[in-house]
Amino acid sequence: MTKNEILISGAGIAGTALAYWLRKAGFAVTVVERAPAPRPGGQTVDLRGAGRTVVERMGLMDRAKAVTVDQRGLALVDGKGRITARVPADSFGGEGIVSEIEILRGDLAHLLHEATLPDTEYLFDDTVTGIDQDTDPDAVTVTFEKAAPRRFALVVGADGPHSVVRSLAFGPERDFTHPLGLYTAWFTAHDDLDLDGWYLMHNAPGGLVASARPGRLPGEIKAGFSFRSPPLAYDRRDTEAQKEIVARRFAGVGWEIPRLLRAMRTAPDFFFDTMAQVRLDGWSRGRVALLGDAGYCATPLTGLGTSLALVGAYVLAGELAAAEGAHETAFRRYDTVMRPYVTQAQELPPGGAAGFAPTGRLGIRMRDLSMRSMTRWPMRAVLAAQFAKAGDIALPDYLLGAPRPAAARAER
Repeated sequence: MTKNEILISGAGIAGTALAYWLRKAGFAVTVVERAPAPRPGGQTVDLRGAGRTVVERMGLMDRAKAVTVDQRGLALVDGKGRITARVPADSFGGEGIVSEIEILRGDLAHLLHEATLPDTEYLFDDTVTGIDQDTDPDAVTVTFEKAAPRRFALVVGADGPHSVVRSLAFGPERDFTHPLGLYTAWFTAHDDLDLDGWYLMHNAPGGLVASARPGRLPGEIKAGFSFRSPPLAYDRRDTEAQKEIVARRFAGVGWEIPRLLRAMRTAPDFFFDTMAQVRLDGWSRGRVALLGDAGYCATPLTGLGTSLALVGAYVLAGELAAAEGAHETAFRRYDTVMRPYVTQAQELPPGGAAGFAPTGRLGIRMRDLSMRSMTRWPMRAVLAAQFAKAGDIALPDYLLGAPRPAAARAER
């Protein structure tokens, strides 16, 4: 082991973005990922605000734009499929509910993964099982499910809201997660459902939300089901049982839900989870740090998870490079720079979970009304402030990949 070897747990957007910037700064990077290969597909994510700036600084924006998903915007529909409200993608300067640059999560992760090659080591189909910071004060000894134990100078958990690294180094998940009383399922359907380029969303009484949006490939639909509920007991590894939960909740509901439920049964990429924010007073413990959803999940309701992952990766790598091996200083600066941005990003839009998934018919009508008013005063000003959070950070201009001037080092 050398003092610049860093292990990243998680090969999603946060983990691969961090690997990219750490390699630019001269660190030796290993990424461990539970999946057997980079995860394909997934739902669309937004490139907006400071997250877009980070991708531009990577030099990947043209490639990202080449695989964007063409969507006209968000439209609410009633039980008969009639549009009751819509917000075009060019609203709010292209930074609204649906941004002008929408890309599938898997496509963005693939771009980032490719950008890290060949200089990054990947351990796929494996996971961290132990973290020992006590035996050696200058290293972290990590055990894996399959690979032999290894020592690293630092470990970063970029492994999502159910982070294994966080559980091992910080404590049990229940101490840091704050459920919103919402569950959500996403999957890919192949159907001739005519979306006309719109991200269609249907609300039904009982706090039910169904959606369908265009994928990147012909005939591909990205579908979703969300519902409000007290905590549910279920096996996170039992996909079929999770599908049954969703099917029971949405049985008998109108619009195109029956055909989406049929498509769900055979979807190869079905995903189900609770919506919960992750909040910690500090994102580091000794030589271990957290990044993205593992440290500060904001939930899809904010639309800022991708920006937080990309910006967090850039800042963490930049501070580690600037600190020249003093990880305590780097982690402290990472927290100082990111904390205001994260705090604002975790503020939910007006109405929160109740606004997204109203339980009664009156609430649904009010949601339609508010959606129709979004582009007009005074709602426009309220929503514009929410969307502006994506860019509400002054990104430092780190000299990643270049010698750092002595004067700049002295300022820190």
